[in-house]
Parts: sequence; structure tokens; C-alpha cells
Amino acid sequence: MLNQDSLSQLKGLKTKMEAEKEHAEAVIKGTQARYGFAVLDDGREIFIPPDEMLKAFPDDRVRVCIRPTKDNKTIADIERLIDSPLGDFTGRCVRKGKAIFVEPDLSQLSRWLFIPPHARNGVKEGDYVRCAILRHPIRDGKPQAKILGVVGDESTPGIENLYSMAKHRLSVEWGAASRKELEKQLAECKPLETERRRDLKDLEFISIDAAKTQDIDDALYAQIADDGWTLFVAIADPTSYIPGDSELHRDVAARGTSVYFHGDVLPMLPEELSQETCALSEGADRPALVCKISIKDNGEVADYEFMEATVRSRAKLSYYAVDKYLTGQNEELMMHASPLEALYQVYRALRAHRQEHHLVMEDRQEYRWIMGDDKQIDHIEPFEKMLSQRLVEECMIATNRCAARFLNERNASGPYVTHPGFRSDRLDETRKFLDMHAPQAAQQDPKTVEGYRSIIRALSQPEQELPLRTMVNRLLTRAELTVKPAPHMGMALEHYTNCTSPLRKYVDFLVHLQIKAALHDDEAKMVDDQLLKDLSSRIASARAATLEAERWLASKHLARMSAQREGMTFKARVTHVNSSGFTVRLDDNGLSGFVDLRKDPEKFSYDKWTASLTSTTRRFQLDKPVELRFIGVDRDNQYQASFELVEGCGLKPPKEEKKTAAE
Repeated sequence: MLNQDSLSQLKGLKTKMEAEKEHAEAVIKGTQARYGFAVLDDGREIFIPPDEMLKAFPDDRVRVCIRPTKDNKTIADIERLIDSPLGDFTGRCVRKGKAIFVEPDLSQLSRWLFIPPHARNGVKEGDYVRCAILRHPIRDGKPQAKILGVVGDESTPGIENLYSMAKHRLSVEWGAASRKELEKQLAECKPLETERRRDLKDLEFISIDAAKTQDIDDALYAQIADDGWTLFVAIADPTSYIPGDSELHRDVAARGTSVYFHGDVLPMLPEELSQETCALSEGADRPALVCKISIKDNGEVADYEFMEATVRSRAKLSYYAVDKYLTGQNEELMMHASPLEALYQVYRALRAHRQEHHLVMEDRQEYRWIMGDDKQIDHIEPFEKMLSQRLVEECMIATNRCAARFLNERNASGPYVTHPGFRSDRLDETRKFLDMHAPQAAQQDPKTVEGYRSIIRALSQPEQELPLRTMVNRLLTRAELTVKPAPHMGMALEHYTNCTSPLRKYVDFLVHLQIKAALHDDEAKMVDDQLLKDLSSRIASARAATLEAERWLASKHLARMSAQREGMTFKARVTHVNSSGFTVRLDDNGLSGFVDLRKDPEKFSYDKWTASLTSTTRRFQLDKPVELRFIGVDRDNQYQASFELVEGCGLKPPKEEKKTAAE
């Protein structure tokens, strides 16, 4: 045994070791509360108390001193700033007394930043602004910001769109170098004069699109063949005007996609190209990439050919007019009867074949927002997808399938649009779900196209009590862009890509570049993983911007409706369930929101196997009806609308009284 002196020495050594401090570099991780964490390079996360967190911003790289506290806990003190990546950002100006602050619109940064008088740039309370850090808080915990520009305030028409563009850094203007290159290309580029283009001007191409569409990127023609039909799909060819190694091309790539807001559009290409020079406008000779497809009588996509060509659209027809003609309600388009009748037959064959051999996404009720002059929602009206829209959709899918086959056969480096199906880390859960709800499909292999198709079809049977097809969504992955071909499980196709919208989507633009390279006997190797990763990030930013603007507009519309009628309630259906509550879609207008049950007096139990939340007296389940009141908006969650339940909603049916033995 150790004597008393030895024990004392060990105790002193332990105290000394605990008192020793460690110095290290770390990245600051913020929280919604005042405290944070220092994430060390070795992966450790050390608590940073609130007073120390005042000295830094989330994502700052700093030097910290790690030390024990009196209660034997470990904390980090911030000693020095190494790097602060926080550049310009957006937010809203608020006032406290005579002082003006900006409330940053940044995740994990909830503190107000003081704006000194000389840095206000004419800003006023309530303005939405772009800012930058003027003074870092590392010395005394008192940061300052400066105003770079005012986006507008609540009275600015379209502020929802404008602010979302600024927040997500979407490009609005074209750079001077790009404009100069564009002018040069428009003046000097003569793509119709190249000898390798085929002359297809004699074919009666027509475009079918929305009446107001100007960036027309496809035109169709079909004719009867011996064993089916021949479908020609002409696609606008902007790549012929945009050199690969040019500032204009880099600007287009940086945008990645056209972004469609309600009332505003940020085009991927300059309008001189997308709406004029490249658009397949009626009566104009245009360069095009044409896909010629043989469609068999049973709707199977057989042989195909891509070619560079010159085309001339005979007419720009609206979805509405074509739909009226196809449903026998209007004969004004009789002059285009031959191509329209052939296209309709092609559509029916393609659709029937896809429904039998692949997967077709079920349509749901759609809604159209009618905007007022103030760029706010005036009203919302339901609409059904028209037959003419389905016709165009089937032709585009057939063309995209051919493009994917072409890339695969030429050993091109993508881009492919793939969908892995069920998450690889949830396969055990998937099997358990199938065992519980669809045992007839439990033996199918979810990793194969055939197995996935069989499973989804089994989950989509209309006679089932539970909405199994919707319930399984939480186990599925998202579609992704890849350089290597892989199945698109969501459509039950071996290969897929997108090529029919090069005026609006950079993925399609890239596919055109790859196809044309192969047609010229060059290697189609212009795409790599990093390019697709960057592109996916830009597309995600655009999607987040439009979602935020839409939610903001929707919440204002709901607020106006609720204010006009006291006690107004909304009927809805549950579209998603988690442990916190559930998402709903309103029956009358399709708007979405969230019902938070965490503060409900009753405690709810979440069951992922039945997609339900159950308490002692109430039960809420996926696809079930509910009645709600609008209570506000969650600004911190992309302006998501918040609802509360009407009293009595979701009550369980009363249990039948047990009959006594005497009865």
C-alpha cells in the first residue's frame, strides 16, 4: 500500500496536471443559445462560455486556451483570431433607443451588430440590407457592421424575391467582360453556315409552351413509320454561341440555372440569346441539336440519332390551345393537324409503355398563384395538368433517355441524373417496413431497378388503408448528378440525364457540349466530380432562394386572409410527420405549413412505422384531414407558416363500452 506521503504526491501531481493549460487552433461552432464550441483539428469539441463567445463569430478560426474549471469541466478561452471567413451578408435593421443595429440573417448568429453613424449609408429601421463586418469583436466583444446596400423594406414591391436573391447570392447583373464577349459573338458567330449542320427546315416543327414563354428551347415533329412513328425533337443550341473558354461561359456556369420566382426571373443566359438568337421562335431559322427517335407501336424507344441541324418552327402553340384541340373542343389548329395527331399517338404509346415497364410519378393537385401589381398574392386557383403538357413531357423524357444512352455508349464523363432509391444506411429499416406493410414485396431486392419498381408498385396500390408510398419517402435518397452512369430508380430507368432545356439549365448545356464533342469525334470528357459538386451547390442555393420567397409570400397571404375574417380556419391534410409535429397542405390553395406539438399540454408519441403522433386523446397521421388556424410565421426557418389545431381536431373515436356478462 502507498504511504501518506506518496498519496499526497499523487494528489498534487493530479492537481498540477488538471491545472495545466492546452493551446490549440480551433473553428468556432455557434449555437442558437449564447454559448458555443471550439472544434479542434483532432475532432474534439470544447465548450465556450457565453462571455468568450462574444469575441468571435461562427466559423472563425481562432487560437484557444483549453483549461479545467473548478468543477472539473473543460472550457476554451479565445486568445487570438486567425481567420474570419464572414464576408458580406444580409439582414434587417432594428433600432434600440437611438442606436441602429443589423439583425444578421445567418444561422447560429443571433446577436445584433451595431452600425456606427458613419457606416449607415442612409439606412432606416425595418430596411432589409446587405452588410459587411466593420470591426471584429475579438478584442472586446463589441462588433460593428457597415451597410453595403439597401434591398428595400416591407413596402417594396417584390421585396420577398429581391431579398432572397441577395441572401442566397444569386447573380442579377452580367459582368462587363461577359457583355463584351456576348456582343462579339452576336456580331461574328454564324452557326447556320457550318457545313456539318443538316437542313431540316422542311419538317413541320411546332413548339408547345406557355403562352407568354419567350425562351423557347424545344420544338416537336412526328410522322408515321412502318412499325410505329419517327419523333424529331429539336432543342435550342446556345453552345454554338458561347465559347468554352470564355468569361461568358464561366458566368453561365456560375449561375447554373434560370431561377423562377413569382413575378421575377433570373435567366441563366442573357436574354439576347435565350429569348432572341437561340430561341426556336416561329418562322425563324435556328441552329438546333435534334434527336431523331424511332418509336415502336408498343411505345418502346428504339433507335435514335443526334445531329446538329437547322430548323424552322412553323408555329408557337400554347398548352391551352393544343389541349382544347386534342380534347375535341377547338378546331382552330386544323392547319397543324398532321403533326399534332402524330404527336398525340406518340404520346399515348410512350406513356402506356412507361406505365407498364417503368415508374410514372402520380400527379397531385396543382395551384396557380395570381399576383397583383404589388407582387403579392391576389388569389390562388387550382388547376390540373393538361393533356398537352403530358404530351410534351413524354417527348422530353424519351429524348433525355436517348441522351443518356448516347453518353454511355460514347463513354462520356456525364453528366447523368441518377437516383439511388432507398438509402444504403436504411436498408434494414426498409426490409422491416416492407415486412410490416407489404410482405408481398419484402423479398424483392431494393438495390436493383426491377426490385425497386416492384416495391414501389406494391406500395402504391389504391386499396391500401395507409398511404404507404408516401410513408416510405423518408427512406429514399434524392436524385443526384454523377459522372458515371447509374440507374434512376425514381423512374425505374437504367440511365437518365437532362438535355432538353439548355437555355435554362446548365446540366442540359453540359450534355449538349458532351454530345457535340462526341459527334465531332472528340473525347466527351469535359465533366468531372468537382464541377458537378459545385453545380449541385448552386442549384441548391437557387432552390432555397425560391422556397424562402414563396414561403414569405404565402405567409403574408395567410395573414391577410386570417385578418379579414376573425376566427378563420383552414382544412388541410397531413403531408409529413416527425417527432416534433407535422407538415400540412391546405385543401383550398395548396399552401403548406407546420403544426408544432412540442408545447402541447398533452405528450405525443411518434411512431415512424405508421407515420403518426398519438396522445391519450388524439391521433394525427399521414394523409389524414385536420382543421387549423394560422398563427404566424417562423422567420428563422425560411418563413415557414405556423398553424395551431382547432379544438377537437384529431380526437380518437370513443371506445365502445364493454358489454357486461349480464347483457
